[in-house]
Amino acid sequence: MTKIGIILGSTRPGRNGEAVARWVTEIAQRRTDAEFELVDLADYDLPHLDEAVPPSVGVPYSQQHTRQWSEKIASFDGYVFVTPEYNHSTSGALKNAIDFLYTEWNDKAAGFVSYGSAGGTRAVEHLRLIMGELQVADVRAQAALSLHTDFENYSVFAPGAHQEAAVTAVLDQTVRWSTALAALRTRQPVSV
Repeated sequence: MTKIGIILGSTRPGRNGEAVARWVTEIAQRRTDAEFELVDLADYDLPHLDEAVPPSVGVPYSQQHTRQWSEKIASFDGYVFVTPEYNHSTSGALKNAIDFLYTEWNDKAAGFVSYGSAGGTRAVEHLRLIMGELQVADVRAQAALSLHTDFENYSVFAPGAHQEAAVTAVLDQTVRWSTALAALRTRQPVSV
């Protein structure tokens, strides 16, 4: 069965993303077309990128934390990134975690659930560019949660009723694309 990682892309104390990611996971786990797992970056405690060799080279990783992160990310067929928007981009913690790996991301699909003052849409624009470089097919649907209307006092998550349909569309497309790309993941890797 297709397996999708829901990646919580913030490690900030008091983060809004935890409530968002748990909500997305609850919606996802009512489905029967894929398996879903919440992956919290805070559980991996990744330092700033500390591998001497770029991950695109494909050599064994030197750090245990990288090997653990690699194993987790490689276990999925696709991803839903739950991202905040910080300064018109994604979080540094999420970008750092993405940069630790390369082939583990290849030939998979990604969807996005974002939040921020402008719904996190600019963070997703940056993530779409990053996914392209990693050979990840990003889906069109996006759930964009506003700090003004989907949170009380900017901190208590209370999504509008329409937001569940947006998350469902993200999940629908991510599962379909992840399943469709399975044939590419079984072929031999092409050198870069």
